[in-house]
Amino acid sequence: MTVRPTSTVLVGRQREMTRLREAVARVRAGEPVTLLVGGEAGVGKTRLLEEFGRAVGDDARLLVGQCLELGEAGLPFAPFAAVLRAVLRRDGTGVLDGYDAEFARLLPELARPAGATAPAVAHPSDAPRGYLFDLVAQLFGRLAAARPLIVAIEDLHWADRSTRDLIGFLVRAGHPGPLLLICTYRTDELHRGHPLRPFLAELDRARGVERVELSRLERDGTGAVLAGLLGAEPAARAVDDIHDRTQGNPLFIEELAAAGSPIGCAALPETLRDLLLARVDRLPESAQRVLRIAAAGGNRLAHQLLAEVAGLPEAELDDAVRAAVAAQLLVADPDGDYEFRHALVREAVHDELLPGEHARLHARFAAAIEAQPHLVAAGRAPAEIAHHWYAAHDHPRALVAARAAADAAADRYAYAEQTRLLERVLELWELVPDAADRLGMDHLALLEETLGAATTAGDYQRALTLTRAALDEVDTGAEPLRAARLLDRRGRMLAMLGKSDGATELREAYRLVSGVSDGPDRLRLLADLADHLARIDHADAARIAVEVVTAAQAAGAHGALLQVQLAVLKRREGAADLGLAELRRCEALARTAGDAPALVSALVHISDVLYELGRYDESAQAAADGVSEARRVGISRSTGAYLLSNRAEALLALGRWAEADQVCAEAARLDPPGVSGLHWLQLRAALRLAQGHPRADETVARALSFLSKPYLHPHNRLPLHLLRLEAALVADDRAEALGAARASLTDPAIVDCPRYSWPLLAATARVARHVAAEATAAEVAALAGGVAARFPAEKAYAAEVIAIVGSGAEASDTEALAAWRTAVAAWRTAGQPGELARVLLSYAEAAAGAGQRDAVGAAVSEAAGLADGLGAVRLAERAATLARRVGLRAVGRGRPGADPLTEREREVLRLVAAGHSNSRIAEQLFISPKTASVHVSRIIAKLDVTNRVEAAALAHRLNLLTDKP
Repeated sequence: MTVRPTSTVLVGRQREMTRLREAVARVRAGEPVTLLVGGEAGVGKTRLLEEFGRAVGDDARLLVGQCLELGEAGLPFAPFAAVLRAVLRRDGTGVLDGYDAEFARLLPELARPAGATAPAVAHPSDAPRGYLFDLVAQLFGRLAAARPLIVAIEDLHWADRSTRDLIGFLVRAGHPGPLLLICTYRTDELHRGHPLRPFLAELDRARGVERVELSRLERDGTGAVLAGLLGAEPAARAVDDIHDRTQGNPLFIEELAAAGSPIGCAALPETLRDLLLARVDRLPESAQRVLRIAAAGGNRLAHQLLAEVAGLPEAELDDAVRAAVAAQLLVADPDGDYEFRHALVREAVHDELLPGEHARLHARFAAAIEAQPHLVAAGRAPAEIAHHWYAAHDHPRALVAARAAADAAADRYAYAEQTRLLERVLELWELVPDAADRLGMDHLALLEETLGAATTAGDYQRALTLTRAALDEVDTGAEPLRAARLLDRRGRMLAMLGKSDGATELREAYRLVSGVSDGPDRLRLLADLADHLARIDHADAARIAVEVVTAAQAAGAHGALLQVQLAVLKRREGAADLGLAELRRCEALARTAGDAPALVSALVHISDVLYELGRYDESAQAAADGVSEARRVGISRSTGAYLLSNRAEALLALGRWAEADQVCAEAARLDPPGVSGLHWLQLRAALRLAQGHPRADETVARALSFLSKPYLHPHNRLPLHLLRLEAALVADDRAEALGAARASLTDPAIVDCPRYSWPLLAATARVARHVAAEATAAEVAALAGGVAARFPAEKAYAAEVIAIVGSGAEASDTEALAAWRTAVAAWRTAGQPGELARVLLSYAEAAAGAGQRDAVGAAVSEAAGLADGLGAVRLAERAATLARRVGLRAVGRGRPGADPLTEREREVLRLVAAGHSNSRIAEQLFISPKTASVHVSRIIAKLDVTNRVEAAALAHRLNLLTDKP
């Protein structure tokens, strides 16, 4: 038996849950409330009620009744009968207050004599309906006397007339006691003549009646549901695929997830297909035929286009479309367009087309749009024509149409669509003998164009494959510059995907281009090579850079992108401002020239430089400007990905963690490829660690998996070492922490990249202190002496390293406190509240060791306030623990700290620190060994340590053994 997975989390319904809770509060205050909860099938109405029932718990009583799919001829009062049975199972017949015979109208078994097997015949003098309705209201009033009563009637669209009348009575007569009435119904079942339509309109006029509409989930909601179903965060492309197909319907999401891999699931599960087609099968044959034609046209199409392709008399077409609209399968809008209510309905209907029917319909759509492009949305004709000729299996027409559509997509900066269309041209090339003549280009040119589009769209894995195919075709001897350009791109792709540093390809490219005469193309390629080699071999890059500058000056080249590349090369030469002034000049040049790619590239580097300089506000703004520009020209997933992560990094430094998380979520939706997707992931993993996020471990593991790649640039690798250290400290995994520290200290780049070296050295020093690894601490101190501290954050980290390992084990408490005071001051200057809070707590521990209790309280209080403002759960917990250990009563906005140690516990702790056993402590204090054991257990719990050895060490470090003033 196959069990279909169901989501274990309620997603995207916080607002609706809030309204339900508020409704309970209002009925408790005596206000009548009825909620009419509507939404399409599968949108989650029942799930909302289930979660609501769990949320209210014992604060209210929830009774649920289900209408039956029998319509007007169904069982009268069916949902109320179900409610009443639930009441009798729990409360017995006594709750009916002697009106058993009257309630037999709802529950026939109440009129059944003991031992009878069939219901008794109702007595002619049974009470009239109005009296029965009043008895139901009184019963609900009695049930609501102790606590609010919630009566939920599900699937009201199937309700019989009697059920609707009873609901209407309860609403209009005013609820007896604190009663909340909730009715759910399917909006997609309410055709024009449905009896529920006028009933709902009538209820809307009654006091206390409110509508709650459940809409489909947004894209992030779809991702959250998939994460719950799959047990892991799904790939962004999987979320996009599922969301596009299900349009955020939770039931459909679960069905597709149950079908196997959610990525590109080509076939609909049979259960879902049957569900989708059930309503189609009830249409007249003429309407089904028109619906099949419409399905070939796409999710949305104009009436005029449908009429052109269908070729039916106007009246016949109108009748067929009207039937589909009435059945809630198509939706008509005022502009004269039709849209399938759900994309999966169109997919299911389209899949039912016979092969010949499929080809004919798509060919007719292609011909109609070619003849009258205005029949589709502006700018969409080329893509629509290409799609339909391809679906019609007319390969020559499809080839030419796809090439034209690719050009149109590039004009709109839709590079992902351009790539997809050019891939189709490559596919069709082999099927059309005269493809080169039809397109006016050779196969290698087509490969190069597809490669460029894939690179710009951020599809680096496909771009790498295309470089190999193109290099197989190019004649290196006849076209060295063309071959060198392909090698340059291949080297970049290899590095971007973490497969190798690409140096072999880049150096071969330089060898080929060295024999080519000067010209703009050669100059641009040399600048590219110098830029990329600078990450691998600075000496080679510098030599080529000199050649580029000389050639550029001789040729008078002033291209904006070339100027950005030259500015970046100068930055790497060690300019005092990291080349910021030159980059700003390049930004202005690109804006003046209207060169968007050059502008985006300049803003990537500007935001990065500003961050390194410690100008975080300016960095965040520059990155935001670049994000907007990248989005405008369709390069968000390639160059634009760096801008998103740069912005998130600056926001984290500023303490705007919630905003940073939103930016990381935006980057996750883009799913940047290869190593370009690492920076935001590493930032989010660190953020989730600090926040105590439930998915922190999963996010950390995803980020650290990049360490297994054959090649990572130090700027990517060192932050991952840092993340590994932080994760080990959070988990208190000492063996892993020491292993991570060893990997960090042996990384060859540990002293070469101050921006990334100092945070890593500081974290390694914290590990050394945490596990009392003196050799590791000495190694950190030795390495730190060779790393430059140039900018505020680097100086702050350097001060922290000195405070931890620089003063040595023999330093006095006063000297240690002074070192930590310097580190705190440095972080105040650097302006990163998260780091300041962390160092304040270390300062507080040093102050406690020096016996400066007032300084401890001030530092812990400030750190706790910063942690609360950031949402830094780990820091807040650490502040609360430290406060508890040193005897502070409360910190931050959290709960008060636990009671400090009592005088008796302090006496016991002194003896524990002296190394005494429980028996010896009992002798010294004239208590029983059992009482001594209880005191030791309480001390361990209050100090939040795991054993008496840790308790003794902590007592010495925090100066807990001296008498408090």
